[in-house]
Amino acid sequence: MRTLSPVRFLRLALATCIAVFVVVASGAFVRLTGSGLGCENWPRCGDSPLPETGYHAWVEFGNRLVALGGILLTCATWIGSRRVPGLSRWARLSALGAFGVAIAQIPMGGITVLVELHPLAVMMHFLLGLTVLGLATIVAIEAWSAVSGLGPPVGPSRIRRITTWLGLPLTAVLVVTGAVATASGPHPGSSEEVKRLGVAITETVYVHVRAAAAFGIALLLLGWALHRLRDRAPGVFALWLVLLGVTVAQAILGEVQYRNALPWGLVLVHVVLAATIFALALALAFVLWRPPAPLVHRGGTAHGA
Repeated sequence: MRTLSPVRFLRLALATCIAVFVVVASGAFVRLTGSGLGCENWPRCGDSPLPETGYHAWVEFGNRLVALGGILLTCATWIGSRRVPGLSRWARLSALGAFGVAIAQIPMGGITVLVELHPLAVMMHFLLGLTVLGLATIVAIEAWSAVSGLGPPVGPSRIRRITTWLGLPLTAVLVVTGAVATASGPHPGSSEEVKRLGVAITETVYVHVRAAAAFGIALLLLGWALHRLRDRAPGVFALWLVLLGVTVAQAILGEVQYRNALPWGLVLVHVVLAATIFALALALAFVLWRPPAPLVHRGGTAHGA
């Protein structure tokens, strides 16, 4: 079997991450422009595989093409992961998982159309997309380690365990409550009559804001711990700073969009930032355990590892 160099695999993994991120963003664009039912008779688009006419049909069809590109790249990444000498089991399993969940998006997209954009189906479609993004992010990190080497775990083991078992669930709660808030908002995904959750937007936002506050507090506590370790893990602390910056921007945007009756353009940016926060939070938790060497000083040692 022909081998693939770690450098080329890293490029492939990064391309896959970007493609999957675009898929998530384009899916949000479809919904927020009311194009979710632009193509009827899934998997066809009306009476033919291609859209005959109409803005909404082309938006929906464009999303299908973007999603197909993402699926092909996840497939290529999985195949490539089996051909990189010395690549970690983490990378290979995550690449397989990303491809598998990406394939699951195909019937899920069809179900979403067939149930006429029921909010629970739309939420599941979005969350599956984030799952692919998270797995692709892990593959990219492991590919980087394959090129640059793997550094020692960062800090005391209790910090890593708390971040994994508390921080990641808080991130999940943040994303899910945000999806529920969007499902209760003024953007049902189509100009036609679409069934909603039946929960007031004020109630869902109330829960989401408190989830965001809990996430923010946990993020600040982690930052305090990483600041003390910044000499041994400067790259990891820099990653935390990026996550903090995106989180602050997201909080400000959330307040602005809510006070302006949730214009779809701001909601789109909010969704894109939510995907960014999810990927960065997962990456940060992962590199605490398995940091690529450039993120840490090789002379540093892990405490309690």
